[in-house]
Amino acid sequence: MATKKPQTISYPAPESRPHRTDTETLEPHVIVLFGATGDLAKRKLIPGLAHLDQSELAPNIEIVATSLEDLNDDEFRKIAKSAIDSFGSHQLTTDQWDNFARILHYVPQGAGPEALAEAVARAEANLGTDVRRLHYLSVPPKAARAVIDMLREADLVERSRVVMEKPFGTDLESAIALNDFLHETFEESQIFRIDHFLGKEAAQNILAFRFANGLFEPIWNRNFIDHIQIDIPETLGLDERANFYESTGAYKDMVVTHLFQVMAFVVMEPPTALEPRAISEEKNKVFRSMLPIKTSDVVRGQFAGYRNEKGVAKDSDTETFIALKVGIDNWRWAGVPIYLRTGKKMAEGIRIISIAFKEAPRTMFPPGSGVGAEGPDHLTFDLADASKVSLSFYGKRPGPGMKLYKLSMQFSSQEIDTVVDVLEAYERLILDAMRGDHTLFTTAEGIESLWERSAELLDDPPPVKLYQPGTWGPNAIHQLIAPNAWRLPFERGWRERR
Repeated sequence: MATKKPQTISYPAPESRPHRTDTETLEPHVIVLFGATGDLAKRKLIPGLAHLDQSELAPNIEIVATSLEDLNDDEFRKIAKSAIDSFGSHQLTTDQWDNFARILHYVPQGAGPEALAEAVARAEANLGTDVRRLHYLSVPPKAARAVIDMLREADLVERSRVVMEKPFGTDLESAIALNDFLHETFEESQIFRIDHFLGKEAAQNILAFRFANGLFEPIWNRNFIDHIQIDIPETLGLDERANFYESTGAYKDMVVTHLFQVMAFVVMEPPTALEPRAISEEKNKVFRSMLPIKTSDVVRGQFAGYRNEKGVAKDSDTETFIALKVGIDNWRWAGVPIYLRTGKKMAEGIRIISIAFKEAPRTMFPPGSGVGAEGPDHLTFDLADASKVSLSFYGKRPGPGMKLYKLSMQFSSQEIDTVVDVLEAYERLILDAMRGDHTLFTTAEGIESLWERSAELLDDPPPVKLYQPGTWGPNAIHQLIAPNAWRLPFERGWRERR
């Protein structure tokens, strides 16, 4: 059996590692990476696998990469080396790269299922006995069915799990059809529908913040919370993805697969345990409780110049921006609006969740005191890699008289010594998939519920409104959220660590 390579990266002792099943011993894995020369593979998956391989967190692995390009092992290794050098957050030494290169193998997808099966068999022989397989489908949705067929023909379904990239269907009918197709080959327990937002440390911190603190859970309901915002604007454009994006749009690309998943963490009921089945069930309850999305509660936008992108129709109605209001019809959240916003080529690239609390009565304060002048108190989560949490509240301004102004208490993950041990989202999710842990993945029932509640919007979307690149979207977003206001742009920036 192959032995683990000497480690050069220091990690915390097992009892302090940030995973739910730290004491579990993982079997060796062959990771079959489809779409291995694509953008996602180069930017995230290959650098992430290299880091996992060097760490003490992953088991012994071998990687069989495959794509449409006709390459040999050495040619693919050059692509992988370039990807790690360009995009990896953990640069490899010469020895570390040599060790990683030895476990990288390539087989062209055009060589057929027999060649793929032979490559996997050789990789398994290098690892010894009790080897599992993880198939990562970093391919466009239209190509997923062909890959599943290939895995079945290659007899690579046994002892395996499969990771599916977004979007998972484009409406209820297509999602049901895709789930049915998958279930012909794989059991639901083998399928991992990935949302990298939930792999972020900050997203998981929402669970800890809510359920481990007696201070906040008692007020986490419609009696104390006025509204919620989940705001994920992007400064990036479409790069080479315009052709894909034209048939997808912001709602299918971002809202169903990312923002709704984050929303479920924010509003779900306490699970019976922090384990996959219990958490998935509470998330699914949220999706079942969602009110159907009304066209009148949606603003769609398109940045000026989008129709000039290669592969975009000159009369395209695809949205590159969307803002919407969502309602959850249950005892905890009835009547509390949840506002979601995301878009391309916007003023800032930031990811926040903002909880606005109901305002206190102001009658005891004299006119001109400033109470209420800066809006309600907010609890804000920044979902960036350098995650932060802030609680804003009114306090007295030092000096004579009763003059109030907004104060804030802030915490940053960068202030913790173990921040260097945090895995990036894709690294964490790949490791969880190897463990068979579905906590941070979407179920078939959950995704179908979301498409069902999206039916009215998909059937009768409002027309897109133009917005200029570098702005916060069409002006109609202010009418959507009135009488409230969007938290972004922030009037005060986050405090930096000193």
